[in-house]
Order: sequence, then structure tokens, then C-alpha cells
Amino acid sequence: MNQIRQSILSGELSAGDSLPSIRQLAKDLQVSVITTKRAYEELEKEELIDTVVGKGCFVSGVNKDFIREQRMKRLEEKMMQIIQESKELSMSKQDVIEHLTLMFEEDYS
Repeated sequence: MNQIRQSILSGELSAGDSLPSIRQLAKDLQVSVITTKRAYEELEKEELIDTVVGKGCFVSGVNKDFIREQRMKRLEEKMMQIIQESKELSMSKQDVIEHLTLMFEEDYS
């Protein structure tokens, strides 16, 4: 579920792209069909995929603002983890900003 979500939010998968069938994905990942079905249902609740009876599951045509909002939310969660860890390391806010600035300038990709 996380891999599909990330692929959609990163733009790797686009609106209308077809996803593997529940059975095929379960077989490929060697997990139960029930687990795969639950993952797809969860992605459908998040409005990231649509299920078309008899045709399969597809990346939904969600608008770009929604995708950006979801990505920003995930980024903020990661930033909170960084803040928590930096506090555990007794780093000041300025230390974190300076370190981030250095990394940003080196353009880690």
C-alpha cells in the first residue's frame, strides 16, 4: 500500500494508469489476496485509486492540489521526526537550519 501510494504521490504513476489485479499482486508479493484487497480498499478510501468492476483498479484522476497536500503532509511528518531527533541530540534550532541549508545547497537527490 505504501509503495503504491508513494508511486502515485511522486508522480511515478499517473491518473488512469492500471494497477496489477488483486490476485496478481498478491501472488507477486507472496501475501494473501485478503491483504492485497484491504490495501486497495484503503487506497480507494484515500481517493488515490478507483476500482472499475470487471476492468480492475486504476490510479484515480485526483487533482494535483490534493496530491500536493498529501505530499506536504508526509513531508511535515518527516520534519517532525527530524525535529524530535535533533532535540534528542541537543541540537539548537540554528544548528538544524545550518545543517539543512548545507545539505540543500549540495542538492542531495
